[in-house]
Amino acid sequence: MPKSVSLKDVARAAGVSTSTVSRALYHHPRISEETAARVRHLAEEMGYSPSLPARSLVTQDTATIGVVLTSVSDPFVGQLVLGIEDVAYGGGYSVFMGSSYRNADLEREIVRSFYERRASGIVVTGSQIDLGYLQLRKRFLLPVVLINCPAYPHSISTDNLSGARKAVEHLVQLGHRRIAYVTNPHSYNANLQRLTGYRAVLAEAGLAPDNALIVEGDGGVARGAEAMQQLLALPQPPTAVFCFNDMTAVGVMYALAMAGLQVPGDCSVIGFDDLELAAYFCPPLTTVRQPRRQMGERAMHMLLALIEEQGAPQAELLPTELVVRHTTGPAPSGNGRGKEVNRS
Repeated sequence: MPKSVSLKDVARAAGVSTSTVSRALYHHPRISEETAARVRHLAEEMGYSPSLPARSLVTQDTATIGVVLTSVSDPFVGQLVLGIEDVAYGGGYSVFMGSSYRNADLEREIVRSFYERRASGIVVTGSQIDLGYLQLRKRFLLPVVLINCPAYPHSISTDNLSGARKAVEHLVQLGHRRIAYVTNPHSYNANLQRLTGYRAVLAEAGLAPDNALIVEGDGGVARGAEAMQQLLALPQPPTAVFCFNDMTAVGVMYALAMAGLQVPGDCSVIGFDDLELAAYFCPPLTTVRQPRRQMGERAMHMLLALIEEQGAPQAELLPTELVVRHTTGPAPSGNGRGKEVNRS
């Protein structure tokens, strides 16, 4: 029986990318009509049929993609989903989503429901299962791509270690010596890499480790404020705080304001993510930018390659960028202490 023509075959013959072929076949607006017409003609001539999935017909593929999110209210996922949808729709796939709320059991149930709906593949962000997908994908016979789980073979991650290093190096260069880190253990992989980067830069700068400066958060505003209050209660509070994400930074800045302290005059604050709102905080937030939309696009391209059986794509690591705004400045004088803290 002759091998069916794949999307990759058409792309190779047309001299374009697989995503361009997908967009041409499904009349995506981001492609010229001339290119689209040429690709559609070539696909027809070669006998390519997108209705016949590269996976076995036994699966009764429905051309749908399941996406597991932490929560639809999580500000991190907005651009991520846009990237996933852009590539998925361009490839003729619909997208449906489920929120795990960082609950491993609920995450497994969502994956099971995607399987029962005969999804073509799954993208997961904020996974609480991580390498457990090595078994789940065999059980359900579904291709799965994880976001921010670099140990998983089919994953798209940002370079969290390098991003943390950029943030802390920036603070060290500004003269800070007591630099705190507000963590988020719920995002285990990203948090571990950022903590590793934080500690490495302090060690390279000759700064003695102080576990009192590492305070647990949860990625949210309220816990960020509580963490900062805990840091302010120290005999020698930090002059700079590296936050797991931008939402944590909002809480940290709120607590500083309530204590009568100025950012960055008394304490510098740096976030991670570069959410859309980061530039509109007061003052605008210095942060580490993650290419969230690109992460979604790359994850979906990887999933399409798995669905189309175009080899075995390897884990990818995307770079971060330090975005310096107005919440970081020189360390205050006076042995690393700012003005008196209002503890009322």
